[in-house]
Amino acid sequence: MKAKLKEEYVQMDALEWKPFPAAFSTGGIRWKLLHVSPEMGAWTAIFDCPKGSSFAAHFHIGPGEYFLTKGRMDIRGGKAAGGDTAVAPGYGYESANARHDQTAFPVDSEFYMTFLGPLNFIKPDGSPLAVIGWEEAQAAWLG
Repeated sequence: MKAKLKEEYVQMDALEWKPFPAAFSTGGIRWKLLHVSPEMGAWTAIFDCPKGSSFAAHFHIGPGEYFLTKGRMDIRGGKAAGGDTAVAPGYGYESANARHDQTAFPVDSEFYMTFLGPLNFIKPDGSPLAVIGWEEAQAAWLG
C-alpha cells in the first residue's frame, strides 16, 4: 500500500519574494512558490506584479484558478480590447487551452493561483518557448 502524502503548511509572510524568471515576464514580477503536487501535476504560487508589469504570451495546458487579492489584471488586453479585466477582490477560472497573448497589470497587483497542469510559454509565432509544470516551477524556485 502506498503511503499517504503529508499535509503541508506555508507561512507566506516568512517566505522571501523571488524574481519570476525574466524569460516569462517583464516589469519586475516576483513570486512565492507555495506548493507542488506531483500526484496531480499541479503547482500553486502567489505573484506580486508591479504597475506596468506583464507575463509573456502563454496558454494553459491544464485549467487553473486564481484569486486577485490586490489591484487589476488585464487578460488578453483587458475588457476594452475584447479580453477580460479582473479587479480585486476577484476570482477567475482559466480553462485548459486558454491562450493569453497579453496579461498586464496597470496598477500594483497581487494574485494567488493554482495551475492544474503546465503553462506553455510561446513565441510570437505560437511555437513553444518553454513548458512550465510543477517540476520546472520547483526547479526555478530552488534556483
